[in-house]
Amino acid sequence: MCPDVDAVLYRFAGMFNSVSGYGVKDDTFNVLEALERAGEETWFRIGDRDLATHLVRTDLMRGGSTLTAATLELAKQFGVGPRVLPMTDDSVRTRFTTDAGELSFQEYFVRERLQPRLQAIHFRGIETARPSTEVVSALREADVVIIGPSNPLISIEPILQVIGASLVPERTIAISPIVEGASLKGPTIEMMRALGHSADPLEVARMYADIAQTFVLDSRDRALAGAIEKLDYRVMLADTVMRDGGRALASVILGHV
Repeated sequence: MCPDVDAVLYRFAGMFNSVSGYGVKDDTFNVLEALERAGEETWFRIGDRDLATHLVRTDLMRGGSTLTAATLELAKQFGVGPRVLPMTDDSVRTRFTTDAGELSFQEYFVRERLQPRLQAIHFRGIETARPSTEVVSALREADVVIIGPSNPLISIEPILQVIGASLVPERTIAISPIVEGASLKGPTIEMMRALGHSADPLEVARMYADIAQTFVLDSRDRALAGAIEKLDYRVMLADTVMRDGGRALASVILGHV
């Protein structure tokens, strides 16, 4: 399973379930219901069409494909034009240390619903993971690299640990995932506070200071622009709340590059 990669594929293919925030829209759950009748645990709700994606990818990789090659093949089958690339072909797993013990991503987010107190986050396998040739090439050839407004601790950090050395700060742009004290999506605020971070755009800017030189700040947080500029950023003000899938925000950013 590669939830973030699949979310990108599904969005490009026009089949993403924006209501649940993962999986395929209008999916059915016949396999899950059959498993439940057979006495299996079914707290992790995978739809039939979503499950098919995981089965095809697993089969491709068991046949010798890298994760990158399998992802490109899935994109082809879904009719997706842009190249969607995972950060690495190596295995990396997000693990949460909590007061209920160590939990996987799915256990912590889905089964436990973020209830155990978070103590630490680590990425199993990150020390030996290497960026794929395709990713290094894409970063080298890119006119601009945009770090989206996702959770900096669990969505962006593992990527940066793998590919950060290949980024050129002068053409890397980071977007704040926090607007007026609230995260654009998910438990970003809660996780940052649990791990001792200030939950605001300035703290996020500090996290990206070594790999980006432009920071996109929501216009409603313009009071923080001066402090962020002191971190040697060029600050770009915009409406970062993406109500149209990100088209308007992308247009603003690319119009100022």
